[in-house]
Amino acid sequence: MTDLARSRRFYEELLDFEVERELHPPDDLSSTLLRLPKPLGMTALYLRRDGLVLELLHFASGTKPARERVMNEPGLTHLSLSVDDIDDVCARVSEYGGTVVASSHIGAAVFVRDPDGQLLELLPMTYRRHLDSQGFH
Repeated sequence: MTDLARSRRFYEELLDFEVERELHPPDDLSSTLLRLPKPLGMTALYLRRDGLVLELLHFASGTKPARERVMNEPGLTHLSLSVDDIDDVCARVSEYGGTVVASSHIGAAVFVRDPDGQLLELLPMTYRRHLDSQGFH
């Protein structure tokens, strides 16, 4: 992420995540683990919501530009989150530095991008409750 405070605000205030912990690991170990050259100046911010722990990484040494991934590409393409009111969240996304992918809005779901371009699928909480009631866990 390019701006730790902005990303933290996006996930905490807009999507109701809570900070679990913030770590500043040493460059020597992090450089080896992540296979990145020193200095890193890494901050790892762990956010929690509904049992999901999301790790956001910030590098004081800078980040590469994000690239768009297509849905049928192997690996992580997006995160899916349930929200109480899709339209309300969409109306506030830009206020928190994100963007709504308007062409994806089908009423029952929509894609938004966080401030660094990470794709997030928003689904209504009523859909999640419906699935839970039908025994889909």
